[in-house]
Amino acid sequence: MVFKIYYQDDIDRNPKREDTHSFYIEAESLAHAREIVQKNTDYNIEFIEELSDKALTYEQAGPDFEIKTF
Repeated sequence: MVFKIYYQDDIDRNPKREDTHSFYIEAESLAHAREIVQKNTDYNIEFIEELSDKALTYEQAGPDFEIKTF
């Protein structure tokens, strides 16, 4: 499954919508996706979204789509 991770770079600052970034990873479950990100980054995770087939197709059409690996 592919998940879209929404995050803030700085874990010590209050989250601001303008500073939200995202990337994509493959994982077996939502819990596994969270574990991967927490283990490999210092990001403040805001939300993790499992992408449906339609949502994945839409995201893949964007110029910045890339599945991140750790």
